[in-house]
Amino acid sequence: MRFDDWFLTAEERDNPATKLHAWTTGNLVRPLIHGAAYYAELKARVDRLGKNDLLLFADWRGDPDELLTEDGPGVAQVMAQAAARGALVRGLIWRSHLDWLRFSSEENRHLGEDVEAAGGQCLLDTRVRPGGSHHQKFVILRHDEDSAEDVAFVGGIDLCHSRRDDAEHRGDGQTVAMPRAYGDRPPWHDVQVMIQGPAVGEVEKVFCERWQDPAPETRHPIKRLRDHFARMDDEPPLPDPGPPPEPVGTHAVQLLRTYPHRRSAYPFAPQGERSVARAYHKVLRAARSLVYLEDQYLWSTEVIEPFAGALEREPELRMIIVVPRHPDQDGWLAGPASLIGRADALARLQEAGGDRIAVYDLENHAGTPVYVHAKVCVVDDVWASVGSDNVNLRSWTYDSELSCAVIDEEPDPRPPAGARRFARELRLDLAAEHLDRDPGDVDDLCDPVVTFDAFAESAERLERWHRDGCRGPRPPGRLRPHAPPRLGRLRRVLAAPLYRIAVDPDGRPPALRRSKNF
Repeated sequence: MRFDDWFLTAEERDNPATKLHAWTTGNLVRPLIHGAAYYAELKARVDRLGKNDLLLFADWRGDPDELLTEDGPGVAQVMAQAAARGALVRGLIWRSHLDWLRFSSEENRHLGEDVEAAGGQCLLDTRVRPGGSHHQKFVILRHDEDSAEDVAFVGGIDLCHSRRDDAEHRGDGQTVAMPRAYGDRPPWHDVQVMIQGPAVGEVEKVFCERWQDPAPETRHPIKRLRDHFARMDDEPPLPDPGPPPEPVGTHAVQLLRTYPHRRSAYPFAPQGERSVARAYHKVLRAARSLVYLEDQYLWSTEVIEPFAGALEREPELRMIIVVPRHPDQDGWLAGPASLIGRADALARLQEAGGDRIAVYDLENHAGTPVYVHAKVCVVDDVWASVGSDNVNLRSWTYDSELSCAVIDEEPDPRPPAGARRFARELRLDLAAEHLDRDPGDVDDLCDPVVTFDAFAESAERLERWHRDGCRGPRPPGRLRPHAPPRLGRLRRVLAAPLYRIAVDPDGRPPALRRSKNF
């Protein structure tokens, strides 16, 4: 197959300032479904770092005491131990907005200070548009003597509270504030990938570009003074990157990013970069049978338009979408506004696809809703993406994002033909969990129509059981048909300006906004 039928070419990325290759081949990418699996793998890998090895990480939120395994230790301690063994530890953490807005400025500062105290270096990075964030979540581990051990982790999982959950979805004992519906220990569904091979060097380039940005991490004089006294304002140079690791697998990887257009331009993206958005536009033009999407938000009619266009173009195309039942921990501020965006997006999809579009949320076996934080898309079991970006205008234009798109050179032997092994197996692994299927009993779900019907039947059985007062044994499955709360006319009128301005802003240059071009 031709990779450029699915991946963006260098010209289509439309950012000649970046050093990234269009894509790399020879990689091995392994999905790590849920925070517990990611954290355990990360700890095991960091524990093997020694003198002159390299640990680079970027995070939206970091909690220094978040346990990486049930019995610890915490994130900061694991990194500090690596630094004590002589590893070079460098971190880029979004400084965050004020804590009274329920963000994480103090937690992020404490993680940075703990890493600094151990001999590492962290920058609290506010080199974003006003109201924007550095939303990328990735870790790179490179080894001075054995590049075969080099790995990169990319996806949607922050190094913070509430993320260490597993397939049982009983939640993380270290919690963040969430709506009451999620209980005292909110269940959390998320995905990261572990990359080995040449693409590790590409993820390192992403870190280096941000680290070497000459703009000050903050222009706020009080914060700059505080950083100076805490010794968090120096930027020691990174070592020159070594050669990329040798090929180890059959996975082609393309890194996709969002950077906004800023008046004080990023040197590595002077007009911003919107390769996440451009990649979705390209693969949705190629979609023919099934788009499977897990997303935290699903806002914005403008962003949903290529999905709707694919449904209108292809009469056999189906879409399965999994979203959270309730707005997230910021819902007290943006909840009504975000519901406007989701309601409008779902209405557009229903108009385009009718009964070929199905939207679900999740609950655990105790009936507690599961918060879907994953950002996963699989198209026709060929192209798969796992990253930090959500399906909304903010992630496609305004915040910094990083996603890993994968095409396997190895075909999947099961019918229908044309699928690639990585994409199909990722989709089947997620389907097995949501349907309470044995992972070895999913071959029938290779058929997109069978999958679509199996999701619908499972969700209807569980919904009927709830309607009947939960009498008798609970049917298998965790899917419920998603029915977002309706907003009254007054609430909708009041919330609309907040949605357009603050919740889902547009970070494109004015000319692109006017042309509706990404």
